[in-house]
Amino acid sequence: MDNNDCCLGKLLKVIDTLQKNANNECPIDEGCSRPYLGTFTSSLCYNTRPVTLYLKNGDLFSAPYNSTGTTSSVFRVERVKDCCAKLRVLEPVVNEGVTTYNATNFFVDVNLQCICAIKCLADIILENI
Repeated sequence: MDNNDCCLGKLLKVIDTLQKNANNECPIDEGCSRPYLGTFTSSLCYNTRPVTLYLKNGDLFSAPYNSTGTTSSVFRVERVKDCCAKLRVLEPVVNEGVTTYNATNFFVDVNLQCICAIKCLADIILENI
């Protein structure tokens, strides 16, 4: 099966390409498939468009990111091939009510045919990716 048969694979491939080609030129646009990372009011461009995934039963997909089994439901797209995606698990860090994310060294391979929906979160800058 190729990306033409996998709409979520096509969307994640766009996000993956944007992240790999992130630079400082940010045109104005909106939505998950906008051709840049970051907001149009920012002079700073970002390197990650975090996503959350929903299973066909409506549950939020999550994966562990440390040896104690702590889970996160926020991911960075690392690679997409056909209907499979390699995602980096992002660690949420809450400080004074504001949530930021750290890149982890934990990855999960996801069969996108088991995923029903993707939600894009606000673009961010991740260190050490």
